[in-house]
Amino acid sequence: MTSAQAQSTDQKTKTTVIVGGVAGGMSTATRLRRRDEQRNIIVFEASGHVSFANCGLPYHVSGTIPERQSLLLQTPESLKARFNLDVRVNTRVTAIDRENKTVEVRNELSGETYTQEYDTLVLSPGAVPVLPPIPGIERALTLRTVEDLDEIMAAIDDSTRHAVLIGGGFIGLELAENMAERGLNVTVLERAPQILAPLDPEMAAIVTQRLRDNGVSVITQADTIDIREDAVELADGRILYSDIVVAAIGVRPANELAKEAGLEIGERGGIKVDEQLRTNDPAIFAIGDAAEKRDGISGEDTLVPLAQTANRHGRLVADIIAGREGAQRAGTLGTAIVGLFGISAATVGWNEKRARTTDRNLRIIHLHPANHAGYYPGACQLHLKLVIDADTDEILGAQAVGEDGADKRIDVIATAMRGGLKAADLADLELAYAPQFGSAKDPVNMAGFIDDNALNGEKTVQWHELPKQMEEGWQLVDVRNPEEVQNGSIPGAINIPLDSLRERYQELGDTPTIVSCQVGLRGHVARTLLENLGMKQVANLDGGYLTWSFAQRAYHSD
Repeated sequence: MTSAQAQSTDQKTKTTVIVGGVAGGMSTATRLRRRDEQRNIIVFEASGHVSFANCGLPYHVSGTIPERQSLLLQTPESLKARFNLDVRVNTRVTAIDRENKTVEVRNELSGETYTQEYDTLVLSPGAVPVLPPIPGIERALTLRTVEDLDEIMAAIDDSTRHAVLIGGGFIGLELAENMAERGLNVTVLERAPQILAPLDPEMAAIVTQRLRDNGVSVITQADTIDIREDAVELADGRILYSDIVVAAIGVRPANELAKEAGLEIGERGGIKVDEQLRTNDPAIFAIGDAAEKRDGISGEDTLVPLAQTANRHGRLVADIIAGREGAQRAGTLGTAIVGLFGISAATVGWNEKRARTTDRNLRIIHLHPANHAGYYPGACQLHLKLVIDADTDEILGAQAVGEDGADKRIDVIATAMRGGLKAADLADLELAYAPQFGSAKDPVNMAGFIDDNALNGEKTVQWHELPKQMEEGWQLVDVRNPEEVQNGSIPGAINIPLDSLRERYQELGDTPTIVSCQVGLRGHVARTLLENLGMKQVANLDGGYLTWSFAQRAYHSD
């Protein structure tokens, strides 16, 4: 090759092909254009729409988002005009020829096929709904694309009365809310013992109750065995009439294209990538729901189908393709939130169920403070849970449920986790305070106070540990007022109100004692009082009666 030929090759315009045109794919395309004006950037999207708001799809069902057009953020024409992108909708990539660096493409409308060369290839095909082999599953609709939304809207008319949603995850519950808002009788079927798998049972129970209070029937441990024309049959013999059935059981990575091309697939089914989101072919990257992520706590490969992560990784891949040195992905914490009938449930990191699968020594904290100063009108209760490594004080995860303020607290804790703060450091965070926004002791600060107490020797007992402790001879003392106890109490508890405890503590003798109140605060005061009065073995029931009662709902309701 002559020097002139080599120079001509070096100056050849590079082509990046992107498979998938929603969050990850379009973030890659637009960022790459901002970094490289000369590059050919081609986006293939199998559906008829590009850059649509898939997280907003359920809210068009109820009319909360009245105009379908509002969900269509960009079009091929607008992306061409602003970013000079070649976006081709209704166009599916059917094969990858890694040796020749080409992809095989099929137009879904005309059937035309052709090949397209690439220098770099970005796979962002997303995920596909899980459809188990239930008889009649083909009658169930799904919700992933605008076309799916159109099918659901077409299936609902003035005669539609009953909707059955199979799956109690985010999408299924958002659809449940919006179908109920539209006036349908809605039933949610969840095969697991609880809805919302990212939450622990006692936290999910709060959301379950809110759904039921708003007319949505929630059936857990529901094994669907048949989907008929007008009904759904469960394994226990129940028949649920249904005019429309939606399967929202979950998603799996769309890995077929990568697998057929010989790209490595991880144990969880996602496309395996390195710290720069490259596959085992250095010219091919993978992002979004189809690719595995790195767990921000354990470092293990995981699947996190969230738009924020897809967008961030798209931007990162674009920077790497454009030559940015040293760019690497961060671990993923899986921060997420769902809103249902005025209540929000938010989560970050591991729940207790996940943490219990490791050999870590755990500390669990529940608290139930007001979202802002109680004396300011509109205060409502917030339910907060932290999962902590008791040996290192590392925050492993958190959950928050409430009518207002759950998002703020989880975002603060997610930021603390990303910054490497310990749980006790939450006590020293300086958070914005005015009575309508928070409290002088914000719930996040209070979680830090509780953790600091534990670090300094305060013993707590979890709701699920209570039966064993009582079997082993511990007595349970409820320090609430008698009026509160009449509204519900833990079986076997002795009632001695906190304000009488100083005078009556000798009634307890030397028996190891667990103190309990409504939410844990008075229990903390009682525990310190009894310890100061000379009792050797005293523990506080973490989260008090309220946490215990939520747990009972989780395991003893249908």
